[in-house]
Amino acid sequence: MRTLEIKKNDANQRLDKFLQKHFKTMPKSLMYKYIRKKCIKLNGKKCDIDVILKEGDVLTFYIKDEFFEDAEEKHYEFLKAPVKLDIIYEDENILLLDKKPGVIVHPDKSYHFDSLIGRVLHYLYDKGEYNPEQEQAFCPALVNRIDRNTGGIVIAAKNADSLRILNQKMKSRELEKYYLCLLHGKPKKESDTLAGYITKNESKNKVTVHSKPVEGGKEIKTRYKILDFDGRFSLAEIELLTGRTHQIRAHMAYIGHPLVGDTKYGKNKKAPDKFKYQALYSYKLKFNFDGDAGILDYLDNSEFTVKDVWFAKNGHISF
Repeated sequence: MRTLEIKKNDANQRLDKFLQKHFKTMPKSLMYKYIRKKCIKLNGKKCDIDVILKEGDVLTFYIKDEFFEDAEEKHYEFLKAPVKLDIIYEDENILLLDKKPGVIVHPDKSYHFDSLIGRVLHYLYDKGEYNPEQEQAFCPALVNRIDRNTGGIVIAAKNADSLRILNQKMKSRELEKYYLCLLHGKPKKESDTLAGYITKNESKNKVTVHSKPVEGGKEIKTRYKILDFDGRFSLAEIELLTGRTHQIRAHMAYIGHPLVGDTKYGKNKKAPDKFKYQALYSYKLKFNFDGDAGILDYLDNSEFTVKDVWFAKNGHISF
């Protein structure tokens, strides 16, 4: 028999969700069987898979030791990542980070040791704000993601309450994200809201924009405003009214003004040699809450901006 006490970061989630995070090698079918057979009890009593855990609850386990041994194995892979972060803002609940182009946010197939989340965990571990040995299932996490070749603001949640709140606010579009990008040429209108539909080719990781509804298509809306034009390129501020894969890159290419440096959607447009990445940056974030934000209520109406965008400065083209 073994016991686990539910801590603050483990509370307010379903029992089955907690168990899946804590016992990563336990098959779901076996987990449900353990609960059904009373091999897992909550506060000494039989429990259901969908019960919401509370801080201070005690789980009792009559299960194989191997699952505990797997869960207790120490994984400090994140310590291999460099502690190199461009921090825009930090408090006890969140981090706002300026991710540079070329950095991946999460490990992928080409991952060796460095990623933004790895850097965050290493940073918080060094500060004493995160210790895997003191957490049952929670791990600081990124709320949003940005493609490897795009730069901009990424939000990291330090605790479970902040992560839940920000995930919900992201879904309800109470976090406003603004981008800067360089376009080939200049659109006819200084500002406009573009509408259309988008489909994705998963095997090629490429999307196609359509003017009318199509099977499998998702609606997109992209609002832009031209800030500067040097006779060849336009600097545009873009607000995503919908958030789809490659939406900005594909939508601007669709109207004949692909992003400078974008080899996927602007293949026939030559960029200056110094452009290693597409000129796209998530440079501004606004917290605009419609309802209660719990412990993050103090962030309402806050705005954060990246000052150092590699192709723009003070609203003008600069590279």
